[in-house]
Amino acid sequence: QVQLRESGPGLVKSSQTLSLTCTVSGGSISTNSYYWTWIHQPPGKGLEWIGYIDYIDVTVYSPSLKSRASISRDTSKNQFTLQLSAVTDEATAVYYCARGGHQYIDQWSYWGQGTQVTVSS
Repeated sequence: QVQLRESGPGLVKSSQTLSLTCTVSGGSISTNSYYWTWIHQPPGKGLEWIGYIDYIDVTVYSPSLKSRASISRDTSKNQFTLQLSAVTDEATAVYYCARGGHQYIDQWSYWGQGTQVTVSS
């Protein structure tokens, strides 16, 4: 069974960089055909796709966040990370990592439990 777990600071100062790590167990992030994705959900809003890193290290980002988001991976640790620079209070959200891509989200089976990140000023 694939399991994902988000970790990182729960509080980030405005204008600084948000950094989160997703640790994957029960499956390799290098497994053919799979995509590893970051999504967040601001309070009272729906899920917002941030971007993914695929099994050969290709990244794709939401156009609205492309200039500030960076997803990377460490295959030796079976982890992938999110860095979001220059955050504002709009980045306050629950952040999820998931095995997916950027479509068919209703069919994604494996998600982390989510971690709350709050931007402070």
